[in-house]
Amino acid sequence: MTEPTVGTLRVNGATLHHEVRGRGPLLLLIPGGTGGAASLATVAADLADAFTVVTYDPRGMGGSTLDDPEAEQSVAEHAEDAARLLDLLSPDAPARVFGSSSGAIAALDLLLAHPERVERAVVHEPPVVEVLPDAAAHRALLARVQETFRDQGLMPAMAVFAAGLRKHGDTAEPPPATELPPQAAARAEQTLGALPYFVGRIVPAFMSYAPDVARLAALSDRLVLACGEDSRGELPYRPAAFLAEHLGTELQHFPGGHTGLTTHPAEFAEHLRKALHA
Repeated sequence: MTEPTVGTLRVNGATLHHEVRGRGPLLLLIPGGTGGAASLATVAADLADAFTVVTYDPRGMGGSTLDDPEAEQSVAEHAEDAARLLDLLSPDAPARVFGSSSGAIAALDLLLAHPERVERAVVHEPPVVEVLPDAAAHRALLARVQETFRDQGLMPAMAVFAAGLRKHGDTAEPPPATELPPQAAARAEQTLGALPYFVGRIVPAFMSYAPDVARLAALSDRLVLACGEDSRGELPYRPAAFLAEHLGTELQHFPGGHTGLTTHPAEFAEHLRKALHA
């Protein structure tokens, strides 16, 4: 695996940890959930033969520290962080951008706020539920998650959240825990440690975000909407499918489900490569 060059960048209210691999036009990978640069390492290494690949920890996670640990979060500020990375690492040319889940929401806002900085944006399952006809039901879900988190704690809130994301009628239990190799176990521990921040501040801020669909239509020639092949019927699949139909663009399907870039990294990287070059 290509060893990255590690750097930091001061942004408004935070210091970002970022990693750079490869050579060529800049490709910024924006992680979702509680993932950071480490969750994208395999995909980044696979694409480093064709791109200068930048990964980073979003503010408040991993090595990207907040000046005020209690600060509220916003999509606009996370997108501005991505813009500042582009200004630093690709000051003279627009870049290609990929985002998954909450990272895909940041990528959408980056495209809307700084279209001159983005040559092509591939967004994988952005849970922008506000674009859906039944958005009110999903607002109610988010309210239940926050109420459960406040009254009962993290794991009950995660159970409510996970149930709301599943396809209708799916009551499958999560797979049994398996022993992980040391590196994966350390990453899982880091992910678990970031969950309170994610559930308490990222989820409510990001899933209440409503993109300007009319402006997205004007930028649709540089926007690729993607979903997991195994995600059909699940809540994170629906906004991208809805937007693709509304904008009259092709919905691309990547390997795996919502977390396909970690469960199928090699195949995911190849699909992403094709989407970036299309």
